[in-house]
Amino acid sequence: MIDPQHATLVEAAAALARGELSSEALTQACLERAHRLNPALNCFLRIEDEAALAAARRADAARAAGHPLGVLHGVPIAVKDMFYDPARETSSGSEIRRGFHGPATATALARLKAAGAIVLGALNMTEFALGPTGHNPFYGACHNPWNPDHIAGGSSSGSGAAVAARIAFGTLGSDTGGSIRLPAAANGILGIKPTYGRVPRTGAMPLSWSIDHVGPLARTAADLARLLGVIAGHDPADPTSSRRAVPDYESQLGAGIRGLRLGVPQNFFFDDLEPAVGTVLEAALAALESAGAQRLAVNVPGAQHLTELGRTVVYTEAAALHGHWLRTRPEDYSPQVRARVATGVAIPAAAYAEALQLRALVLRRVCDEVFGACDVLVTPSLSIEVPTLAATDVGGSASMWSTIGRLLKCVAPFNYLGLPALSVPVGFTANGLPAALQLVGRPFAEATLLGVAAAYQRLAPWHECLPPVH
Repeated sequence: MIDPQHATLVEAAAALARGELSSEALTQACLERAHRLNPALNCFLRIEDEAALAAARRADAARAAGHPLGVLHGVPIAVKDMFYDPARETSSGSEIRRGFHGPATATALARLKAAGAIVLGALNMTEFALGPTGHNPFYGACHNPWNPDHIAGGSSSGSGAAVAARIAFGTLGSDTGGSIRLPAAANGILGIKPTYGRVPRTGAMPLSWSIDHVGPLARTAADLARLLGVIAGHDPADPTSSRRAVPDYESQLGAGIRGLRLGVPQNFFFDDLEPAVGTVLEAALAALESAGAQRLAVNVPGAQHLTELGRTVVYTEAAALHGHWLRTRPEDYSPQVRARVATGVAIPAAAYAEALQLRALVLRRVCDEVFGACDVLVTPSLSIEVPTLAATDVGGSASMWSTIGRLLKCVAPFNYLGLPALSVPVGFTANGLPAALQLVGRPFAEATLLGVAAAYQRLAPWHECLPPVH
């Protein structure tokens, strides 16, 4: 029996395929961890023992019968509570959708199941995926397994905490302003926001149809590569999904990084970086250089405006999606989410249209000027130390915008641009909380980002550290 605390997703899948353990036994072990740790972490909204064990038994029976096995056959995962499945409630972390059942299974979730994954349950999230901290007034805040007094990030808070706590081998999240990368950074795991359109969003709760992304969180670059390879690819039901062929991400992980050009921005992203975080990031960059990568100074054009342009799009589209509920059920929103969604009502149509029109122009300039000079852009994932839940419990107060801004500073710009971005853990600050590096690439350069993350993990295996809550 492998130990869920130490085995990776890829290792677990291999052991299951060899028949060294049963999916039922592994799933039972993960469920037991979920029940034991969830009171401290609140990372699950629903732990689905009966459905998970039934699926695990079917996986074992299929293996015993000699049926073809998927690349995730029998591996326990968990899913952010915004991916529709008619068989289970999908509340999207909200009061308004409590008891809601989606009309059809989300494409990304269906692909994970088709590959053999076992779903342990629904993960906690910020209400309607609008919030970077993990606070949720309806279901309770999600806690960080490195220190439960600190945030788990958001909005895919449970997705980050469940992987870090070694409950699930991988999770499914969404990212409209950093909601995969922030929880990955705060919890000391990896998370990737793929290129816009790389992963279909069919059956995922919409927040902003022009900027929403779907992606996985996991413990290693290899685990992330496998999950992304399963969920990526065109879906006719999502007209924004790319028809571009999906590469074999796993096969490219060992290529090495000698000669790879790492662009370190001289503007915006490292401004006001907290010294404790800067020390850890500098050590990580030095490690990558020691493996043969080249560090180059670059300038990201218009960096200081990208988040505001993205916010204009997100809030306008969110207001359109939530307009009926804002008029008929305003009391069923938390103050923060109501304030943020209502902001979109006041945004002029001309400002929204201009933000959409500018996106292609700015993206072309960034690709020409930044990725003409480097292969991968490197920034902090989070430029401050992971804060406490108390310090970020601001609700809809006047300090809401500054709190959100500090957390989203380095990640939100790349949602507006639709560029692939990956957060990889690179150590710990003095308070014992994780720090992370963000790797950003040109469109559809996910394989390059995964390769850099894999190379770094071979140099510095921070992902092998166990959090105190385990």
